Amino acid sequence: MKSTNLLRGAGLLPMITLSAVCLLASGHSWAERTLRVAHASSGDSLVNQAMTRFAAELEARSGGELKARVFPDGQLGDEGPIAESVGMGSIDIGLGGVVEPIDPRLNVVTLPFLFQDAANVYAFFDTDAGKEVLGFGHDHGYKVLAPLDSGFRQFVGSRKAIVTPADLAGMKVRTPPMPTILATMKQFGALAQSIPYGEVYTSLQSGVVDGAEPEARDYYDQKWYEPAGYLSIANYLWSANWWYMNLDTYESLEPAQRDALDAAVADVTAWYRGQLGAVTEQVIAELQTKGVKVNQVDTAPFGAMAGPVYDTFAREWGDELIQRVRSAAAASAQP
Repeated sequence: MKSTNLLRGAGLLPMITLSAVCLLASGHSWAERTLRVAHASSGDSLVNQAMTRFAAELEARSGGELKARVFPDGQLGDEGPIAESVGMGSIDIGLGGVVEPIDPRLNVVTLPFLFQDAANVYAFFDTDAGKEVLGFGHDHGYKVLAPLDSGFRQFVGSRKAIVTPADLAGMKVRTPPMPTILATMKQFGALAQSIPYGEVYTSLQSGVVDGAEPEARDYYDQKWYEPAGYLSIANYLWSANWWYMNLDTYESLEPAQRDALDAAVADVTAWYRGQLGAVTEQVIAELQTKGVKVNQVDTAPFGAMAGPVYDTFAREWGDELIQRVRSAAAASAQP
């Protein structure tokens, strides 16, 4: 009571009360928050353009109550540390392909040759099996916002093009620390090297690895084509740039704020998907002008080797999940 009496005695309490009433009457809220959004992609990447767009739309839709500060280029860590930090709540929203802290089962959609094209992927996530996958992570404190399309992954070499599985045999290939990719590269005969995203350029340059298996836009954005000038288009595996949020933070938002965030996510995801195909085509054309040697891969011999990879993860995640996902992916493919 003493502090209240002091405020009343100083004539401040009526002023504070009046200010609060004015704020409420004008539609302002005391709950203004700035969410920290982190990813490892470059500042001029399509991913960062999407997050910049998300920040602007989130602020507009929430009437300024929610804002987002975006940290690109791995400023707050590589993909693994970002995922861990979102789980702990020190980062609110993250993006990346490393999902072990969230739920390893998210990797089920990155099994080799599961999808035939991007339309197949998007249709899959509208199925019951796809919605089940999007719910993974809830038990570990994460809210999956959307699977931003990281695209289909290709083969890259510093000394030669990849044409047949024999070209990968014994080759040191950089991969992210994703179990399905590591298992697939091993099945193809490559020596997979799990190297952080930010160290790939120097690893290729110094010969620590002989190649990589990136999505074409990362290959271009990070200038990996400078030390590794062979791009072999295989579309051997689709991967998501998972967009996720700390579940407690998400649930702490007011209902109207959650609605604003959900709507911003949906709009940005649709925009991103609309940009992706054209940007990828443009990137490959740009790479060719820079002297990159591009070839199309006959994937049949690679696909014929993929069975043991599915067997491995059926034992780990359950054959029932693998079969549900495979069936839904096949059913949602265009004839």
